[in-house]
Amino acid sequence: MLTSLSFIFLAGLALAAVCKRLKLPRIIGMLITGILLGSYVLNLLDPSILSISADLRQMALIIILLRAGLSLDLADLKKVGRPAVMMSCVPASFEILGFLLLAPVILGITRMDAAVMGAVLGAVSPAVVIPRMVQLMDEGYGTDKSIPQLIMAGASCDDIFVIVLFSTFVAMAQGGTANGMDFVNIPVSVLLGIALGAAAGYCMNLFFEAAYASGNYIRNSMKAVIVLGVSFLLMAVETWLNGIVSLSGLLAVVSMACVLNRKSPAVSKRLSEKFGKLWIAAEVLLFVLVGAAVDIRYTLNAGFPAVLMILTALVFRSLGVSLCLMGTALNRKERLFCIIAYLPKATVQAAIGSVPLALGLPCGQLVLCVAVLSILITAPLGAVGMDLTFRKLLKKEEHSMADRQEDSAPPFTGSTSA
Repeated sequence: MLTSLSFIFLAGLALAAVCKRLKLPRIIGMLITGILLGSYVLNLLDPSILSISADLRQMALIIILLRAGLSLDLADLKKVGRPAVMMSCVPASFEILGFLLLAPVILGITRMDAAVMGAVLGAVSPAVVIPRMVQLMDEGYGTDKSIPQLIMAGASCDDIFVIVLFSTFVAMAQGGTANGMDFVNIPVSVLLGIALGAAAGYCMNLFFEAAYASGNYIRNSMKAVIVLGVSFLLMAVETWLNGIVSLSGLLAVVSMACVLNRKSPAVSKRLSEKFGKLWIAAEVLLFVLVGAAVDIRYTLNAGFPAVLMILTALVFRSLGVSLCLMGTALNRKERLFCIIAYLPKATVQAAIGSVPLALGLPCGQLVLCVAVLSILITAPLGAVGMDLTFRKLLKKEEHSMADRQEDSAPPFTGSTSA
C-alpha cells in the first residue's frame, strides 16, 4: 500500500504540474494519473488501496467540505434563498428529462433504461466544484452576490436528490415500483443533516470555550483533529440510521463548520488554513482514485452517439440552471458562470456508474460506458471553464472573504497557538 501511495502522490503531483505549465487545470493531470495507474492500464495500485478507495475519496471530500463550511457566512446563505433550493434539483431534473426524451432515439434504449442512465449522470461533482468555490470566496470573486455560496449550496444537495432518484429508477427497472416515501425522504435528509451538524458545531464551540476558560489551551492543530474526528462520526451516523431515517452526513459536516464559523470566526479562519494545507494531499488522493475507478476500455465501446447524448443532456442541464436564476440580480456573465460551474461530473458517476451492471440490468454496460465518458469529458470541461472564465465573468470584491472574516473576528475566540 505504501508503494501505491507513493505512486499516487508523486505521479499525481508531477502530472498536475505538467498540466499547470500547459495552462490546464491540475485535476486533469490527477485524473490521467489515476487512469494510468489503475487496474485497467498499468495496474500499479495495490488491491488493498483500491478496496478502500471509496472511503479514501470520502475522507478527501470531507476535508474540502469542512474548509468550505468554515469559509461560509450564514448571512450570505440567507441572501441566496430560492435559487439555491432550485439549483439542488432543477438542473438534474432537466438533464434526466433530456435522457428520457432523447436517449431512446440516440442510443436505442428503453425509457426505463434512459431514466437509470439519466439518474447516474444527473449529479454535479462537488469534488470538482466546491474547491473552486472556496477559492472564489477567498479571492472575493462573485461574493458580492453570493455566487460561490449559491453554487456550493446547490451542489451539496444535488447529489442527494439524484441518488434518491437513481435508487427509485433502479428498483423500477428490476421490476419494482416507485416508492413515494423515497421522495419525501429528500427534504427530511436535508433538514436532519443540517440540524445534526448545527448541534454538533454548537456543542464543539462550547467545548472549545470551556477549555479556554479553564486554562486548558487546545492547540489549533488539535482542534483540527477534533473537528475532523467529529466529521467522520457525522458521516457514520448517516450509515447507522440507514433504513430508519434519511440523513445527509455531508450536509451535516458543512452545517457544523458553518456554526463554528458563526460562533468563532477567528478560530474558524485558522482551522480553514489547517484544512487548506491538508487539502493539498487530499486533492491528489481524491482525483487520482477517481481516475483509477475509470475503466478506459468502456469508453472505446461508447462511440459518437454516447458523446452526442452527453453533450445534448448538458444543454438541458444548462436550461435548468438558467431557469433557477430567473428573477435574480445576476447579470448574463454571472449566469453563464453558474452554468459552467454546474457542468462537471466525477465522484457520483465513479461511485454508482457500475451499479446497474453489477445488478445485471440489460443497460448496465452501456450506462457504465456513458458514465466513464461523462467523467472524461465534463470534469475537465467544467474545471477548465471555471478556471479560465471566473476573472472575466465575475466581479471581484474589494475585500475578500478571508479579509472580512478577519475584520469581523472578536478579540478573543480561543487559543492562537499552532
